Amino acid sequence: MIEPGAPAVEEQVPDIPTRIRTGLSAGMQTSLKIIKVSIPLYVGVTLLKGTPVLDLLGKAFAPVMGLFGLPGEAAFAFVAAFLLNLYAAIAVIVPLNLTPFQVTQCGLMMGIAHNLIVEGAVLSTTGARGWVLTLCRLVIACAAGLLLRGLWLLGGV
Repeated sequence: MIEPGAPAVEEQVPDIPTRIRTGLSAGMQTSLKIIKVSIPLYVGVTLLKGTPVLDLLGKAFAPVMGLFGLPGEAAFAFVAAFLLNLYAAIAVIVPLNLTPFQVTQCGLMMGIAHNLIVEGAVLSTTGARGWVLTLCRLVIACAAGLLLRGLWLLGGV
C-alpha cells in the first residue's frame, strides 16, 4: 500500500528500439524451433514417397482414413499433429499432394485435436482430467471430420 504523500514509483517502459530487438529475437527463436521440426519431417516424407514404405503404411491406415475421405498416408500428418504441433503436420501434408478438400479436412480435424500430450498435461495442472479432455478432443475431431465428409458427399460444401 502506498503511503499518502509518498512519491509515485515510475515504472520503466523499454524504449521502442529495445522492444523491436526483443520482439525480433523472440520471433527468430520461435522460427528456428519450428524449422528444426518442419524441415526434417518434410524431407523425410518426401524421401519416403520414393520407397514402398509410405505406400505400405498408407495401405494399413487407408480403411480408417478413408472414413474421412483421406488417403492412408494422411495418418502420418495426424500423428505429427497429435504428438507435436500443427507446423509439423503441415510439413508432412505438403509432400502428400492432397486435394483442397483433403487439406481442409485435415485442417478441421487437426485444429480441434493437436499437440495432445502437451496440452493434456497443461490441462491436468489446472485440476481438470487431461486424459478425459484429450479423449473429448479426439472424439469431437472425428465427429467434425465425419460431418464435413458427409456434407461434402451430399454436395452441401
